[in-house]
Amino acid sequence: MTMVAAALALPALAADEFPKLRSGQWEMQMIDSKGSPPTKTTLCTDDAVQKDLIAMATGMQKEMCSKNDLRREGSRVMSTSECKIGDSTIITKAVMTFTGDVAYRTEIDSTYSPPFMGLKNQKTTMEGKHVGACRDGLVPGDMILPGGQKMNLKNIGNTRKPAAAPKSTK
Repeated sequence: MTMVAAALALPALAADEFPKLRSGQWEMQMIDSKGSPPTKTTLCTDDAVQKDLIAMATGMQKEMCSKNDLRREGSRVMSTSECKIGDSTIITKAVMTFTGDVAYRTEIDSTYSPPFMGLKNQKTTMEGKHVGACRDGLVPGDMILPGGQKMNLKNIGNTRKPAAAPKSTK
């Protein structure tokens, strides 16, 4: 649930307006107000992957949100959104602060009405930092999730059916 709220909180600025992050390997950590242990994720990114992530967040917001107000002031991006998840309305306020192109910190405050999966209010902090070139065999789009699973973001939504075998012309 935290990942959905985080994605909805990410500003849906056009890719050329969003502060550009340095290509390479990023280590990210998410901490929530429920007292859960921090979750850590690794992402190998480049310009194309960053553009795709912004497009994906924008698409989610257009589908789920009736309100999405954004404002950029220098290295900070502030957003307020109102979205529907199931029968609940989630109101999210977020502030994302960039340290050049090598780090960011996002503070997200979400309120669910009625409560969603037992949540009424949640505060989440996401931090990311560039740690160098992609390594450990990762290529742009590869993400290592908190449980150690590896996936490539470029494959999300690419669940095409296999091509049918050619018909015989005998």
